[in-house]
Amino acid sequence: MTRAPGRDWRNPATWHLRTRLVLVAMALLVAICGAVGLFSYASMDLFLTRQLDTQLEQASHRSSEFGRPSSGSSGGRPDPLEARGQGIGTLNARIEDGEVGSAGFLGGDATRKSLSPDDNAVLLALAPNGIPVDRTLSAGAYRLTAVRAPYGDIIVTGLPLEEKQNTLASLVWTMVVVSAGGLVLIGLAGTALIRRTMKPLEQLSEVATQVSRLPLDAGEVALAVRVPASAAHPGTEVGSVGYALNQMLDNVSNALEARQESEMKVRQFVADASHELRTPLTAIRGYTELMRMTEHFTPDGEKSLSRVQSQSERMTTLVEDLLLLARLDEGQPLKITDVDLTQLAIETVSDEKVMAPDRIWHLELPDEPVVVRGDATQLHQVLANLLSNARKHTEPGTTVVTGVMRSADGSAVITVTDNGSGIAPEFVGRVFARFARADAARANPASPAAKPAVATAGARPGSAPRAGAGPASIGAGPAGAASPAPTSEGTSGLGLSIVQSIVAAHGGTVEVTSRPGRTEFAVRLPAAPPSA
Repeated sequence: MTRAPGRDWRNPATWHLRTRLVLVAMALLVAICGAVGLFSYASMDLFLTRQLDTQLEQASHRSSEFGRPSSGSSGGRPDPLEARGQGIGTLNARIEDGEVGSAGFLGGDATRKSLSPDDNAVLLALAPNGIPVDRTLSAGAYRLTAVRAPYGDIIVTGLPLEEKQNTLASLVWTMVVVSAGGLVLIGLAGTALIRRTMKPLEQLSEVATQVSRLPLDAGEVALAVRVPASAAHPGTEVGSVGYALNQMLDNVSNALEARQESEMKVRQFVADASHELRTPLTAIRGYTELMRMTEHFTPDGEKSLSRVQSQSERMTTLVEDLLLLARLDEGQPLKITDVDLTQLAIETVSDEKVMAPDRIWHLELPDEPVVVRGDATQLHQVLANLLSNARKHTEPGTTVVTGVMRSADGSAVITVTDNGSGIAPEFVGRVFARFARADAARANPASPAAKPAVATAGARPGSAPRAGAGPASIGAGPAGAASPAPTSEGTSGLGLSIVQSIVAAHGGTVEVTSRPGRTEFAVRLPAAPPSA
């Protein structure tokens, strides 16, 4: 699995559950091994010390007995080192009248070795109470005991601690190696066991991740992913979660199917209604033209007839937009050809310049043509709708810049930028929604319809506001690329929705950034040709 955003390995709360379980188990095992090791070390140290004290007591007794003066002797007393049964390393000393009379120890070659003057000071400091103590001498660490003999001398006897220390060191290394090997084996086995135990949770997470990546917001969705039966048994805790997740997915799948069926009915109705409305609207426009040519009207009648004609034209544009969106929703195939975006921009900007000479139109084109694979008619409509949107929602004198370029990754980018008043920040996120309406900030200030706060944007100069009109539309107006702007009071709010649908059908994206004095729509088309 990829590293989750925000995971900090220094914070245990962000670790995987299996990692924490393994570490906790290892920590407990380390604590147990440490406790066992300390207890074993202390027990062995006590045992070896008692054993050494027993040997020391026996050696001291032999030294004292051997050092006893013979009856009737007047010479010096025997050297305790000469006593029988003394082992290698045994230390003996005789203290007479506060001075060390004779002191030494048996070396590895069974010869007598002398002690240093510093060692004599250590021996003189011993209390003659027979209690063994540990001291460090020039020959190494010793277990010493001092006893007062019945004849008045103090006999000091010592045994080396090297053997005891070696035994304890060997015990420590043995326990460390065995514990480390056991911890490694238990850690590996525990990790495998915990991973296997946590496998159902990973399956649940994988299913949830797959569902989270499905485009559930629109279109037909096949929600076929489910938790495996082995991880969805309600008899266990994890199985209960898996079973509940499958139940939830079944419910969501049924809801999505119902939503898709409802959407399909609505789309079919819109397509059928739009198609059927084209005939009566064509008849209305035809009869209006015929009446204008054959009948004579008063000025008020002529004005009313013009209104009928303008409303029929607006209705025709709306019907054509709805029909186009319905076809795009159905996923009709594109007519793929080579499209020169630079030539397309020149032609479309020229058309808009004729319709709106009071704006300043600029082109920013590369030296080489930018050719993409796509539907020429639909791409023409994308650019026409973006330019129409800039024309309808900016005031006269606004500069509109159309740019075409090739990005570093090979994709083609079309930008339409104006220096108008901009789009409200809270509306930018839903600017591509169908029938989206904003306030009058992007409306034509020269239009009487742009002055009231509730007027419809894009009103034709000189026309009266429509009664009960909603907020201004941010969508582009006419569906036709080069047809004149509707002579109605407002736009349909479908222009930018059409742009987004066409660009998505070509595998591209469209984005908008806006602030006061600069609004830019950027269309990015992939370098690879879309499937027809």
